[in-house]
Amino acid sequence: MKICINGIVIEEVAARVDPRDRGFTLSDGVFETIAVKRGKAPKLMAHLGRLRQGLAVLGLPLSAPDLTIANWIGELLSANALSDAAVRLTVSRGVGARGILPPENPTPTVIITTSPLPPPAEPARVIVAQVTRRNEHSPTSRIKSLAYLDNVLARQEASAAGADDALMLNTAGTLACGSVGNVFALIDGSLLTPPVSDGALPGIARADVIALARAEERTITREMLDRASEVFLTNALGLRPVIAIDGKDVGDGAPGLITQLIGTRV
Repeated sequence: MKICINGIVIEEVAARVDPRDRGFTLSDGVFETIAVKRGKAPKLMAHLGRLRQGLAVLGLPLSAPDLTIANWIGELLSANALSDAAVRLTVSRGVGARGILPPENPTPTVIITTSPLPPPAEPARVIVAQVTRRNEHSPTSRIKSLAYLDNVLARQEASAAGADDALMLNTAGTLACGSVGNVFALIDGSLLTPPVSDGALPGIARADVIALARAEERTITREMLDRASEVFLTNALGLRPVIAIDGKDVGDGAPGLITQLIGTRV
């Protein structure tokens, strides 16, 4: 497989990133995961828009225009002969001197990788993570920051418990997200999802579901979650039904009708 670094497509074995790169030393950067199907990435501009928003939060300038980045992605897909792919676009601040203060004139590192698009995920049995919580007060909760350790800890906890994924609460103890996606719950006949102010990432697929199903952004307590008749997760690669939480079936323990209908549209 080949990868693209700063617009240059090279073999993975030849790839090199400076060990002083702040993406490696300080998680100073952002990323996007983009689905490509039959050679098309219909949500590419939305992902690049969110990438720019994340860069603005970090004060990280990126001179490469969106069209250039889109061309780099296309070149890499062609080089790897992939028409259905998961694309990872990573932008770091690049090399910096020792210390945490960013360089005044950074030279960002842009890395693009591709892998075959995975099949639709099986229905998930999840836990509510106890080892960590999402900080809804941090501006990084609203961007795809490279700092994903809370999510890693939550997913490790899920794996140790024999679960497929973890739901994450925020510091107030209300629902925020899954370890790798947004969460929706059908509660008392209404499709709800946590608002961004509760620590939810402004997901691209999340926005699609809100528009498609007229889902409501509302704080979801643990008691409300326990009453949910359907729950599902969304991210750039699709929708995943949740059929059990902490060992208790959601609804009848199978993907619900609303979940199935939405799953055919996103």
